[in-house]
Amino acid sequence: MTGDIDILNRRYGSLEAADLIAAMTGDAFPGRIALVSSFGAEAAVLLHMVAAVDRLTPVIFLDTGKLFGETRRYRDDLIRHLGLGDVRTVTPLAENERALDPDGMLWAADPNRCCYFRKVLPLQRALESFDASITGRKRYQGGGRGALPIFEWADGRIRINPLAGWDKGRIKAYFATHALPRHPLEADGFTSIGCMPCTERAAPGDSARAGRWRGQAKTECGIHLPPAERTPTTLLRRPSTSAGC
Repeated sequence: MTGDIDILNRRYGSLEAADLIAAMTGDAFPGRIALVSSFGAEAAVLLHMVAAVDRLTPVIFLDTGKLFGETRRYRDDLIRHLGLGDVRTVTPLAENERALDPDGMLWAADPNRCCYFRKVLPLQRALESFDASITGRKRYQGGGRGALPIFEWADGRIRINPLAGWDKGRIKAYFATHALPRHPLEADGFTSIGCMPCTERAAPGDSARAGRWRGQAKTECGIHLPPAERTPTTLLRRPSTSAGC
């Protein structure tokens, strides 16, 4: 835990993002690490770095059943463009969807619980066989991400945030340098792209994630929050195996 984080910081904390990914996948956690990607507005940067190291690095993609069609098509385009060889699409359990959201409107009545069974639980199942995960979160995105560390302990494994210190300008420059395709919804004013019902366009001058859960205190779906801050799971059934991911 704390000791593991300290060791990782001493050994790898000064590395640039691409070198850090190479060290994590080839040295620290070979065969035991996955990238968690939304295939959202800035996802291509980290996916490109991972593909440059090893195209067979597992990539976990959460399909909540509420995504924009453009996001699914962008996922497919990036898989082809980058040659990604192990993208794993995970979904909520059908039994939870039938029991908790039969009309598909839970996002309006209880968005935290909706996020929990559509995102948190599927990701937990998908990561059961891994010791570490990589995310694309950045401090500049604001909210609870302002003090984001490079390494953190979460849900029984190490979580790595190689782009924590990157800003919007550096992201834009990386896209240009490597001729990476942009998410099609960016041109329509979307700066942070999640589930369709809970994502709006951002106004000029808004923070990067201003269009997510607009008008609510909610700023995170829950997959990056401590367990105590997540929705109770008394109504949710979670199998002991990873079946259904």
